[in-house]
Amino acid sequence: MENFNGFGLAAPLVTAVTQMGYTKPTPIQAQAIPALMAGRDLIGIAQTGTGKTAAFALPILNHLLTHPRAAPRGGARVLVLSPTRELASQIAQSFRDLSAGLPFAIAVVFGGVPHGAQIKALAKGLDVLVATPGRLVDHMDARVAQLRDTEFFVLDEVDQMLDLGFVKSIRRVVRDLPKKRQNLFFSATMPTDIRKLAGELLHDPLEVAVTPIAKTADRVEQQIIFVDGPRKRDMLVELFKDEKMSRTLVFTRTKRGADRVAQTLDEAGISALAIHGNKSQGQRERALASFRAGNARALVATDIAARGIDIDGVTHVVNFELPDVAEAYVHRIGRTARAGHEGNAISLCDGTERDLLRNIERLTRQRIFTIDRRGVNGPAPAPVIRKATTTPTPDRPHHAPHNDPRRAQNGRPGQPHRARQGQRTRPAFQAKTAPAR
Repeated sequence: MENFNGFGLAAPLVTAVTQMGYTKPTPIQAQAIPALMAGRDLIGIAQTGTGKTAAFALPILNHLLTHPRAAPRGGARVLVLSPTRELASQIAQSFRDLSAGLPFAIAVVFGGVPHGAQIKALAKGLDVLVATPGRLVDHMDARVAQLRDTEFFVLDEVDQMLDLGFVKSIRRVVRDLPKKRQNLFFSATMPTDIRKLAGELLHDPLEVAVTPIAKTADRVEQQIIFVDGPRKRDMLVELFKDEKMSRTLVFTRTKRGADRVAQTLDEAGISALAIHGNKSQGQRERALASFRAGNARALVATDIAARGIDIDGVTHVVNFELPDVAEAYVHRIGRTARAGHEGNAISLCDGTERDLLRNIERLTRQRIFTIDRRGVNGPAPAPVIRKATTTPTPDRPHHAPHNDPRRAQNGRPGQPHRARQGQRTRPAFQAKTAPAR
């Protein structure tokens, strides 16, 4: 599909897409939009940043335009569930942008803010409701929200919702939905437990997968820096001496860790803000707005933000700590290299995180370029040397490369590779076509 005219969308939607600067549909849009306009249930699997929101928003808005009826009081014609407040806000904004000038009532419902405005919006009736599961269930239990007139049910980032423990809430929502509805599941990954849930809730779904499961974004150059745990903060500060790191996301595992890292950067003269679940919604929105405006070079976040941040121009993602769940790595580094741009991902790995790194490489079927900085107190290396390389035999058991400090030498387990101080370890499988860096 060369442009959006071929889908048969209503003229106002094509105009809105054109005004937003989109000319050619992305792969997920090209495959999903025709099926959704034909009324099919759908499972969409695509990397973050590939246009999933427009892939379901456009056909839904087209249906609302071509089948007009009053928005149901206390409910909505369209229900979209999202795992985080930030992602819910962004989805709602996408609906507003794509329906600019059209008389649709669109609202967001999530926790961390007073109930009053949400209750008023529901009472008037909505065309599109974007919600996090917990707050929506609160409104349903209070009999403020009813879903009996819902025509479209969308679950976005389904895998993260299950990771965050929303299964019970999702099932509670589904119990109140009408049996006759169109169901859409969108996610970057689709593990077995999600397929089981999809089998329960979807009717004869079409599956659209535009990228291999757990594949990292092609335009992201990845690098691992082996570093002693106590030196991680110093290494992070040294990395920021590179002026190209002008808009950088830094990920930590814990809320307290995010605050500590942000403080360390601030003390080093690097403007930084922290965002995590303990921050109020107002604090989170102000931090995002400041980072988006370029007032801070670094935004330090927990995994709550791994899929909820959609900010243009993120130059680097730094994993101060590797995630406990390998899939989260894919979502973290997907915050850069969006909208056709290139990006960089740097991960600091200490001795306690070797198993986490192995899980990431096994999941993504890649060997990530590594630099060994253990015991080194000099300047940090220039960030990101070359792209990760795909393992040529992905279905075989994972083994670390011979010159990787994670692998024993001469068949003796537990004997670490002893690289010279500051020496860079070469990637195990360097593709011949990889550009020199």
